[in-house]
Amino acid sequence: MLKSAQIVSQIQLLIKNGALKAHQKLPSLREQSMQSGFSLMTVLSAYQQLEAQGLIYSKQKSGFYVAGAQVDASSASEALQHTTKIEINSQVFHYLKDTQQQDIIPLCSAFPDHALLFNPRLMSIIAQHAKKRPSYQQNANLPPGNLALRQLIANKYIVQGIATSADDIVITSGALDALNLSLEALTQAGDYILLQQHIFYGAWQASERLGLQVISIPEHPQFGFDLDAFEQALQRYPIKVCWLMLNSHNPIGFTVSDEIKARIGELLQQYQVHLIEDDVYQEMYFGQHKPLSMKFFDQDNDVLHCSSFSKLLGSGTRIGWVHAGRYSEAIQHRQQMRTLSASPLIQNALGDFLSSQHYEKHLRTLRRTLAQNKKQFYQALQRILPNTCEIQYFESGYFLWIKLPESVNADTLYQTLLAENIGISPSSLFNPQHDQSSYFRLNCSFAWSPEIEQACVRIGEMISTLSE
Repeated sequence: MLKSAQIVSQIQLLIKNGALKAHQKLPSLREQSMQSGFSLMTVLSAYQQLEAQGLIYSKQKSGFYVAGAQVDASSASEALQHTTKIEINSQVFHYLKDTQQQDIIPLCSAFPDHALLFNPRLMSIIAQHAKKRPSYQQNANLPPGNLALRQLIANKYIVQGIATSADDIVITSGALDALNLSLEALTQAGDYILLQQHIFYGAWQASERLGLQVISIPEHPQFGFDLDAFEQALQRYPIKVCWLMLNSHNPIGFTVSDEIKARIGELLQQYQVHLIEDDVYQEMYFGQHKPLSMKFFDQDNDVLHCSSFSKLLGSGTRIGWVHAGRYSEAIQHRQQMRTLSASPLIQNALGDFLSSQHYEKHLRTLRRTLAQNKKQFYQALQRILPNTCEIQYFESGYFLWIKLPESVNADTLYQTLLAENIGISPSSLFNPQHDQSSYFRLNCSFAWSPEIEQACVRIGEMISTLSE
């Protein structure tokens, strides 16, 4: 038996018979080396093998610890992925830079068609405020932000049965700012964060920047969210924070049921884990009823709910918020050291616009148009794309998630189409853990046109060519 295998066998037995408890710290590499008489490299190899089996985990600058409730190692490794070093910022930088060309067909965009977001009434209100000096005054709009706007946002939570006051709301410079501020307030380097396997790349970027260890769970093929994998991750690892998107998920598009959300809330309370909810697409539902946020199921006020107006009124608004509750001051402190505040002019104008009937009318028109455009895209792509592709369609949002044939790599497809000024979003942007990028996201918010049709035909032709 190899020397490292001896150490592995010994620790496996100690864990199995209960001599080593969940989350108990193991002897350091040097201590284990002195006890066993083996070299430091042999001990490190053994610990790495045990970590790969899901029996132990590492904490930055702290050492190795026994994992939580043990399950079959092979099934665990299939369901959960542990990443200690993330490298995605460079890829995202080049992706955003390459897809900003003016002549590109923006099927890669994260925003709806700007023509759908332009609202003349809002522009008129902004113009009126631009003539008034008080609209530029900073003091009334410093963190936590414009009081009238915060009260209007709080009222929307109250309508959904979520007790909220204006003091719970912090206005930010967009949703990403809200998400990053929330994560900074709750974590420090080396902490464990749980993400969905595919999620908005900003979550991966923030984890890389803050030096966090990521545990990711796969999507459920039927329900979108895999509760079993979620509970397994909470049992096995010392998760500090979850960052989840459960309504009109980006990039896949599913909305998680209220029953599953309720169970997520119970598990968060049971394991005392915080949740940062990215809910920028909540208003983009196609049915009669607006989906609930996880804030509705928050039992211990541990959910920080983040959203924005950017996907609804255009990126130029750049106003987001976080329902921060008891973490409001901690977030404001970080905000004052960094972004200070969102645009006072836009905050004042949004306050007037939201209090009018024009905002709700705008949302109804936007939802109806997105539903029509997405359905038309879906029907057309079923005809255009090779039958070896699988198109996932959900009744919300404006994204389609498309699985490629096994022989086609989405990154190669992306680069090839980019040379023809056609933009798509490869799955590697949303899951840097996988070596194989086999899906891509398509923005279907645009009205169907000859230009769009030709771009989709070209995508189909390129998939066929690459698969050969």
